Order: sequence, then C-alpha cells, then structure tokens
Amino acid sequence: MDNQYDVKTPEYVSLQFELAGLGSRSLAFMIDQCILTVANILIALITFFIVMVLGNVNTESLPVIVIAVMVLLLFVVNFGYYVFSEAFFAGKTIGKKLTGIRVIQENGHGITFLSSFIRNFLRLIDSLPAGYVIGILFIYGHPKHKRLGDIVAGTIVVHERKAKKAKKQTPIEREMAKRDLHASQLPLSEWDLKVITDKEWNILRTYANRVITLNETERHNMTKRIAEIIYPKLGLSMENKGISQIEDELLIIYIQLKDEWEFDM
Repeated sequence: MDNQYDVKTPEYVSLQFELAGLGSRSLAFMIDQCILTVANILIALITFFIVMVLGNVNTESLPVIVIAVMVLLLFVVNFGYYVFSEAFFAGKTIGKKLTGIRVIQENGHGITFLSSFIRNFLRLIDSLPAGYVIGILFIYGHPKHKRLGDIVAGTIVVHERKAKKAKKQTPIEREMAKRDLHASQLPLSEWDLKVITDKEWNILRTYANRVITLNETERHNMTKRIAEIIYPKLGLSMENKGISQIEDELLIIYIQLKDEWEFDM
C-alpha cells in the first residue's frame, strides 16, 4: 500500500502506520486556522479596548508600543499553538485530533519539542507564495506526504491507529507469559538474527509450538536436539546450563526471530 509506512524499532518490534494525505491534513489545518482566527480577533479587540480605556485614544493614534505588544502576542499565539500542541499533546493540535491524525518521528517515536519547533518554523516557507502552495506541492509530490518542515525535522503525519480488541493468546504465548519470558533477557544482535536460515526458523517455530504438548522425556530430548542446531549458529553454549534454562532460551530466541521473520514477510 502506498500509504503504508513501516517502522522497525531497535527492539525488533514492527510498527505499521497509515500516512495522512493532503485531504486530512488540509482539513485539520483549516480547523486550526478557524480557531486561531477567532483567537486573533479576540486579541485585537481586547487590545483595542484596553488602549481606549487606558489611553483614551482612537484607533488612528494607537501608541507604537501597544501595537508592538499586540503583534508579538499574535505571533506567539499563532506559532506557539502548533509547537506546544504537537510537543505536549502527542503530536496533535485540535484540528489533528478531530481529523484523527498526528505527527510522529520517522522512527515511530513521539515528536520532540525541537522537531515540532523546526517543522512549524518552516511553515514560513511552506506557506509561500500564498495559500501554502509550496507545502501543498511538497505533500502531493513526496512519497511520504511530507512538506518541507517535515523533511527537515524528520517527522511524518499519520492516522491514529484504532484500538484493536485484544487478540486471544495462543498456547505458546500463554506459556511464555506464564514464564515471564522477554526478548531483553537474551539480547541478540542484528547479525545474529540474520544468520538463521529459513529452514532453522521453521524448525524453531515448530519446536516452540509443540514443546508444551510433549511429556517431560520427549520435551528434554527435543530441546537438546534443537539447541544443538540453533546454539552454534548464534555463538551460544549449552555448557553448565540446565535443560529448563535451555528451553527458556530457545523460546526467547523464538520471540526475537518471530518479530524478525514476520517483519520481513
């Protein structure tokens, strides 16, 4: 899918996102601009009335300092709205929240304050010459629907992932959860995972799904045979390890390889 964006984390977890296109981004932008227009009008009216009350002057002779304060406040509100909303509300302004999109880092992590500052500062260029022509052209032509600010800041805009119903765990998943087995308990490098062939992966997958159904003798024999195949490939040793520890390690290896092979497929 053209709008699918895949990210693989350092922990070998595969994440998929749906990229937000020009339509949803434009709608979010229009909502945000309506909000900011109302805020700008209120700031201008409040400033006007304050000057009229305190300075007793008409609109043609407003003091320069008051105009400067109003202009500064308008800039802070219009620029700060996007920066602080995205940085502190999970990459979402009000418009993005209503349209179901948000900004994230290209690596799948939440957007940082610096990234939000950069991408929104470059709105000044994206909005040129008028009506965000440059930004629209970039979004339309870029394979990841990025405007210039996204390219420089290393961000993408994606659709919010809908919460899925919890999938029923398989017997092996329940067993690993019962044993509290996690990939971090036996860290393997990218290279380690790449040396496992398709044949060895299928052997390990079959083992992981059958081992809990075997009796103790069959289980121990199979564990030893599989370890003799897998351990040398990964530079692991069976020496001074009990059969239960080896079994746990094989299941942990299975967890990591499962993420690797499922991502590649």
